Amino acid sequence: MVTLSRRFSTATSDSLGCISLKQFPQNPHKPTPFYQIQQQQQPKQLESQIVTTLDGCKNLTQIKQVHARILVKGLDQSCYVLAKLIRTLTKLNIPVDPYPLSIFNRVNYPNPFLYNALIRGYLIEERLNESTEFYSLMRKEGVVPVSFTFTALFKACGATMDVGLGRQIHGQTILVGGFGEDLHVGNSMINMYIKCGFLECGRKVFDEMPNRDVISWTELISAYVKSGNMESAGELFDGLPVKDMVAWTVMVSGFAQNAKPREAIMFFEKMQEFGVETDEITLIGVISACAQLGAAKYADWIRDVAEKSEFGGRHSVVVGSALIDMYSKCGSVGDAYRVFQGMKERNVYSYSSMILGFAMHGRAHEAMKLFDEMVKTEIKPNRVTFIGVLTACSHAGMVEQGWQIFELMEKCYGIKPSADHYTCMVDLLGRAGRLQEAHELVKTMPIEPHGGVWGALLGACRIHKSPDIAAIAANHLFELEPYCIGNYILLANIYASCGRWNDVSTVRKLMRTRGLRKNPAFSWIESEKGMVHEFFSGDMTHPRSGEIKQALEDLLDRLEAKGYQPHLSSVAYDVNDEDKRRILMTHSEKLALAFGLISTIPGSKIRIVKNLRICEDCHSVICGASQITGREIIVRDIMRFHHFRDGICSCGNFW
Repeated sequence: MVTLSRRFSTATSDSLGCISLKQFPQNPHKPTPFYQIQQQQQPKQLESQIVTTLDGCKNLTQIKQVHARILVKGLDQSCYVLAKLIRTLTKLNIPVDPYPLSIFNRVNYPNPFLYNALIRGYLIEERLNESTEFYSLMRKEGVVPVSFTFTALFKACGATMDVGLGRQIHGQTILVGGFGEDLHVGNSMINMYIKCGFLECGRKVFDEMPNRDVISWTELISAYVKSGNMESAGELFDGLPVKDMVAWTVMVSGFAQNAKPREAIMFFEKMQEFGVETDEITLIGVISACAQLGAAKYADWIRDVAEKSEFGGRHSVVVGSALIDMYSKCGSVGDAYRVFQGMKERNVYSYSSMILGFAMHGRAHEAMKLFDEMVKTEIKPNRVTFIGVLTACSHAGMVEQGWQIFELMEKCYGIKPSADHYTCMVDLLGRAGRLQEAHELVKTMPIEPHGGVWGALLGACRIHKSPDIAAIAANHLFELEPYCIGNYILLANIYASCGRWNDVSTVRKLMRTRGLRKNPAFSWIESEKGMVHEFFSGDMTHPRSGEIKQALEDLLDRLEAKGYQPHLSSVAYDVNDEDKRRILMTHSEKLALAFGLISTIPGSKIRIVKNLRICEDCHSVICGASQITGREIIVRDIMRFHHFRDGICSCGNFW
């Protein structure tokens, strides 16, 4: 690595300083400059022919034949031809030392482009020391660098994250002068600072550039997106004079990647309004956003846009796989399967997406059937495929089948189980009530269990009310994920369900000590017109709150008439029963359900998304509501999908 103390000399001298004469031998019998003039009188047509011939060279033998012709024709001092010769050699991964270097050393008056060819060659070999030493030689010999010299060096500094050297080269552009308005140099400088992690330095270069193009803007917008600063990215995007497809795509994908699905869809809508062309990357970004939001209305619209382009699910396996994932996460696993069936080409990702889709909706038998179909094709399952299959077994309580699949992974397919696969197995055993067996599996894992493994065990303890094993799992999680508040809340809820209020207080005190605050629970639902309405637990500020409260009271009265009793253990607070009933009544998913009942057509599906795990009481209420109202109710929580129909949930009360 080049040290940060390197200094570039700009004085001409016979002494090469940091680059030795021995390394780059000079010709002691230099002809007079008149020789150059004679060479420049050679027909340009011959030079062009040789350059064209070099473009077609595929191996070293062919290049040497062309080199011989160059010597015969007296073009051994033509920097134009020799620079092309050196670039062709380095393009074919011929080491700079000795062949290209010997060509350079025989030239009496190398120009900037010949120097650039050597500098670029060293950079291709990742020899940053030699390339910068050659730059020093170039300056000592009084040869003025050109923009390509600096763009190549900046690119290398970015690739090696050597910001110290990058800053020195930045200084050289100022010292040499004439590059302040060079667009290519400015853009490569921005790129270098961004790759080295100095975004604000890149922004300063951008702000001082007198001329900018779409690359200048997009480079910086992308950097802000990657850093999660969508506000600054948006400000730059608004100032972009001409917004092309790339810039729009960066914003759409950026919002999706930074968990802002509504903004991503809004930008995509604007993109469509302005008639901007759409490609695969744009579609995948907005499809991901729709999958996060879980809104069925947008899913159908986005699919229509994709089908009208040349990148629809039938033609693009990438978009098709993304559409499968989107529909699955929007609660429409049937639509996901129709996309899968309509694909002309399928790969491991499309099969895996569909298997995962079936799994998260509790349709284990369909997932297993599709897996059986897959292994009969030439497509080999990967680690994600097995996560899908094991998840399906877990959600359906298929313990023996899960064990068989787990053992087949390495034996038949050469896939060594990862911590994620062990997570599935712990979840499978835990849901089935085999907590000791699940705990033993964790203790005997050949690899270190991560948070997901212990989290699966802790979740199983909630279902089966096992506070002792829960404490063991939680203590490991507190070490692995000390600031993940969900683990503390889950342990407190387990203690509360067992009436161990002193332990609940201990957990809450630990949360306060670590400065942790509970994320507010909220749910959202899509109205008939496609508008998304959000509800927070205990929040009655919705414009139709009066109607929502009345509809909820009526529903609970009907359920109580059929024997419903509130699950007071779902409230992790040591308060009286009446207060617990009041808290339960205003849980966010209940508010969303009541709004769905008064705002959608009778008999239509109600789709609800919750940011946390659905509680036992809400699960019971929605299960009963599906029977009383005759409505199918689909709830997507942080763990899985719940399809409530005729008083039965697809999860079989395992979640």
